[in-house]
Amino acid sequence: MKKIQTIKPKVSKVDPSNPDTIPKFVDDLPIPPVARPLKTIRGKSYYEITMKECKHRFHKLMPATTVWGYDGLYPGPTIHVNQNEKIYVKWKNQLPLKHFLPIDRTLHESAGPPEVRTVTHLHGANVDWESDGHPEAWFSRNFAQTGETFRRKIYEYTNRQNGATLWYHDHAIGITRLNVYAGLVGLYIIRDPIEKTLNLPKNRYDIPLIIQDKSFNQDGSLFYPENTDPPAPINPSVQPFFNGNTMVVNGKLWPRLKVEPRKYRFRILNAANTNAFTLRIGDGRPFYQIATDGGLLTKPVELTTLPIEPAERSEIIIDFSKLKGKKLIMQNTNDEGNTGVIMRFDVTLPLKQKDTSEIPASLLPDNQPLEEKCADKIRLLTLDARQDEFNRPILMLDNQMWHDPVTEKPVIGDTEVWRFINLMNFPHPMHIHLIQFKVLHRRPFDLERFQQDGYIHYTGPPIEPEPYERGWKDTVRADVGMVTSVIMKFTENPGDYVWHCHILEHEDYDMMRPMKVIERE
Repeated sequence: MKKIQTIKPKVSKVDPSNPDTIPKFVDDLPIPPVARPLKTIRGKSYYEITMKECKHRFHKLMPATTVWGYDGLYPGPTIHVNQNEKIYVKWKNQLPLKHFLPIDRTLHESAGPPEVRTVTHLHGANVDWESDGHPEAWFSRNFAQTGETFRRKIYEYTNRQNGATLWYHDHAIGITRLNVYAGLVGLYIIRDPIEKTLNLPKNRYDIPLIIQDKSFNQDGSLFYPENTDPPAPINPSVQPFFNGNTMVVNGKLWPRLKVEPRKYRFRILNAANTNAFTLRIGDGRPFYQIATDGGLLTKPVELTTLPIEPAERSEIIIDFSKLKGKKLIMQNTNDEGNTGVIMRFDVTLPLKQKDTSEIPASLLPDNQPLEEKCADKIRLLTLDARQDEFNRPILMLDNQMWHDPVTEKPVIGDTEVWRFINLMNFPHPMHIHLIQFKVLHRRPFDLERFQQDGYIHYTGPPIEPEPYERGWKDTVRADVGMVTSVIMKFTENPGDYVWHCHILEHEDYDMMRPMKVIERE
């Protein structure tokens, strides 16, 4: 009798360098653990968080990848605090002495040792400058070497601000793009009494989503380009931008999240080096935004898409109550193919108990108006580029380099309007340390006229900020062909801060400037 052959289905091998071979939605979304204080100092919680090299599995069918993580975790542990609760954090560097990503030796302080240097910035925090994570306050392993503005080993966070989703990340001069890409990111959540009175989804229904893009080599190691295309005459060379070919949420490639048929709150962070995302849920069904970078909006905003630039945060509520059994993909409509997909929500869990949470009609009283006519100072700040001696673009702010003298010196008590004049052909997410601001408007202008004589000839009326960016912000998209205006009041904490583009490749070369906040004479 003829033997019947069984034809086995061909199983394609996963090649981490080829995203088409990596199956999606096979890993469950992990939730970063909560950081726990080591002890108390003068009645205040004291944390020690150590940066370590570790192995991380981005996907169950890929080998473990070398990354750098806070407490050896990627993403790092989430720090939870209450408004006005002072805490202390000692950020410790136990990383190797050699970097595993390509270092451009022509950039600030990268020519000599230490090759590996770190400093942690709590992004969005109102904090004393010595605890802000100044780019030149870096330190090497065990604090053996320190940068020019290093002042203290233990940072103090007073949390004198609205409840909000902040994040912490590396900010070392000249290598921020590499250290963040290596894994040095984590969330920091402040809760305030107003939020606690609102019946929002909480506990297991309050979920962080830290979104990044990555690329991998065939062996599963992280890929970051060594040079530009076409190559610069020096090697390695800084990139003008970096776009990965996979999407990572909370450390997993294209994860799935099994949810109950009820409302969930999601705290979304774009922690990518360069990429901006526009988020859409499933077939474009509505969801509700409740907060921006600096905390709650005055009232929820119904959206079907949500643009989010690098470093921006947005909090949304998705109601799955009528979607039992459905599977909805969170898409990135800025891209197609693999990077057009972020994760999937599977409404497959049974409802544990009746959902009594709400999407309130109002969230926060708007009792802190800032009016442009009341500004003490208006600053005009250009975003532009020129070429260096190797014909590479140097991205610049107000036509100045990082080490040029300080020109932005806000005075405590003053209200300032900053107008970002974008002279380039792509948008930039502009971040100002220390404060939260409000976006006033964007206004088109005559670029050719400005480049001729520096005169701003507006070609249209001011355009109001989008509904999703009308809350307190610390990062704003400065659009192409626009003058983007923001307003802020400097109330405390004189000292040395910075402002910069939050495309990490840009801030490293050279789109970052010092800012000195001064006391009134």
